[in-house]
Amino acid sequence: MLRTELIRPVAELLDAHAQWRGGKVAFDDAARSVTYAELAERTARLGAHLEGLGLQPGQRGLIFMDNSVETAESYLALPRAGAVAVCVNPLSPPAEVGYVLDDSDAKVVLTDPAHLDAARELVAGRTGVSIAVTGEHADPLPPGVVSYEEMATTDQATGPRDSLTLDDVAWMLYTSGTTGRPKGVLLTQRSCLWVVAACWAPIAGFSDTDVLLCPLPLFHSYALDLCVLGGVAVGATVRIMRRFSTGEVLDLLRTEPITFFAGVPTMFSYLLEGAGADGLDGNRLRLCVSAGAIMPASLNRAFENTFEVTLLDGYGITETSTMVVMNWPTGHRIMGSCGLPVPGLTVRLVDPATGRDVGTGQDGELWVSGPGVMVGYHNLPDATADALTDGWYRTGDLAHRDENGFLTISGRIKEMIIRGGENIYPAEVEDVLLGLDGVRDAAVASRPHDSLGEVPVAFLVPGDSGLDTARLLAGCRERLSSFKVPAEFYAVEQIPRTGSGKIMRYKLQQQLGELSRLP
Repeated sequence: MLRTELIRPVAELLDAHAQWRGGKVAFDDAARSVTYAELAERTARLGAHLEGLGLQPGQRGLIFMDNSVETAESYLALPRAGAVAVCVNPLSPPAEVGYVLDDSDAKVVLTDPAHLDAARELVAGRTGVSIAVTGEHADPLPPGVVSYEEMATTDQATGPRDSLTLDDVAWMLYTSGTTGRPKGVLLTQRSCLWVVAACWAPIAGFSDTDVLLCPLPLFHSYALDLCVLGGVAVGATVRIMRRFSTGEVLDLLRTEPITFFAGVPTMFSYLLEGAGADGLDGNRLRLCVSAGAIMPASLNRAFENTFEVTLLDGYGITETSTMVVMNWPTGHRIMGSCGLPVPGLTVRLVDPATGRDVGTGQDGELWVSGPGVMVGYHNLPDATADALTDGWYRTGDLAHRDENGFLTISGRIKEMIIRGGENIYPAEVEDVLLGLDGVRDAAVASRPHDSLGEVPVAFLVPGDSGLDTARLLAGCRERLSSFKVPAEFYAVEQIPRTGSGKIMRYKLQQQLGELSRLP
């Protein structure tokens, strides 16, 4: 049943919770917590101060910090200022953060002390960009930097704009396309909260009685929609972890009143290995959910048997405000399947060659239509037109369904690699490799991995100076996030391509058993 009452502007949701459950903890992390009354007040003040910094309606503010209560507050405060919240991976190298900063044309950077120096270096030379840093500060802040905490605790002459409608863009999350260039996905309050109202609340039963443990990176749409917006919509308490740690998660699940846990398959694999046969004796955990990559059936069964708790797998993508397909905790389930389409969404499986819908059991490209579909890509009309056809979003993923409608993802037209829930596009990695000394030609493909699902491996045609693994790794680590760095390097005589120049990655994968990896 669609929970339409949850689809309201963020300011309305916050004000309602402040009135009815003001003393309840909304978010907490290892350093601090914030109640619903405080959250409403702090985000209002932040929104007003952001306006005072010159942030205009529709402009972007960049969130560049580790997972924290302040990250969640920033996601809410920027839309209250009439602006668009953009979040970047805090572990990204400066080149990637700089690209997002330039492409989004962000006018404010919200950061933490750990990333302040990097933020200042990025902003240097870029005019009209302010920085707000979290935390308490005994010494005067550097020029051009203001205190986030001072903004959150002091009133402005006027309140926040709170002017965004449900259909205005409120969040922009970056994803990489087949060209390797990150694209800003434009999401509205309606699209994101619709997923909460159609999936997390009715299917997973997420409610104000839950305490959700979130080790997910908050710059992902999965975490934004469930852990930030979902928590605020239903009035739950969300415990935010700075990052995933097997030991810390197990300790929290065993000792804290956690009822709901959100993760990706790799996390559940690590938890199963770390817990052993002990399980979670005496815990209050009622449900786990997984997205980001498809859960192997064997892992799903082993986790449920060991932990004695239901683990629901689903499929979602940034361009649809996350969830498209989800398993239900009741009724029939097929392990290894990502479940049934979320009510209210329409899906098609289309033969990429003919444009016709395929039959039961046949692979087709997954197309999605419904309220969760993005507005488009930021400043990329051609890419938007390619992805959206008459209201249908073409995911680029191949899937098939059984006679009962259960969908299973079977491949990726776009050749995206999912490493432990992190999306990697070969073209982006290849672009870096081709810029390194000693590399004449390059291709990247996936190799199966027991715990991560798959990892990227690089096939390289040596140049005159030859291939040096240490130099290759150093060059990749300088320009790529750690999860995008190839796990292995192989020297090959040539990269197989089609007549039109497209790389035939499957031929390279077939050679893996015959090739020796570079030392």
